[in-house]
Amino acid sequence: MEKLYIIVPAYNEEENIEKLIDDWYPVIEKHNGNGESRLVVINDGSKDDTYKILKECAKTRPLLETLTKENSGHGPTLIYGYNYAIDHRADYIFQTDSDGQTLPEEFEEFWKERNRYDAVLGNRHDRKDGLSRKFVEDTLRFILKIVFGVSVPDANAPFRLMKRELLEKYIHKMPNDFNLPNVILTTYFVYYKEKVLFSKVTFRPRQGGKNSINVKKIIRIGWKALGDFRVLKKQMK
Repeated sequence: MEKLYIIVPAYNEEENIEKLIDDWYPVIEKHNGNGESRLVVINDGSKDDTYKILKECAKTRPLLETLTKENSGHGPTLIYGYNYAIDHRADYIFQTDSDGQTLPEEFEEFWKERNRYDAVLGNRHDRKDGLSRKFVEDTLRFILKIVFGVSVPDANAPFRLMKRELLEKYIHKMPNDFNLPNVILTTYFVYYKEKVLFSKVTFRPRQGGKNSINVKKIIRIGWKALGDFRVLKKQMK
């Protein structure tokens, strides 16, 4: 049977984390055919009670794995989670975020496409998280077009289902502290013409708490990423 790992990074999400687990735990229960599927939530050095709540939730949910590490940021935490799933030989790896902006009921449409595509990536066609975030995404897509020559409808959606073999093929092409792993993974998949489907997903406003990534920080990350993109492009054949 197929082993699914759902990877969720979390930083200062005490207002959202229990609801996230309540929403996504039934998904992992449904797709736990071999008894080895897991919902993996990674606490990225939160300063609030996120990890305390996670540990409490895990007491009654055997398929929930709670990991904790020093704070390194969203991107490096994603890479950490992806490598964890790869090391545990997950057949499929799904990623979403902990802020409640995505809907677990939309997962099944992605799962249905797993045999036809090596990755099914979310396309946030109607974003509800503000015009500034949409502007950043549009700018990022423009940069990917200029640097890599790829056109994608959404580069960074935190709603993506990937076969382990595909992720394993590309994960080591970026450093472990890379800030935008989903962006470059999307780029690799399209650039190398992998079997990828972009599928529309709902993207709600943050459901609680405060986003730790503001526009100023996004611009700073993006400026650094531009240099990183150029380095990675030189390595591509």
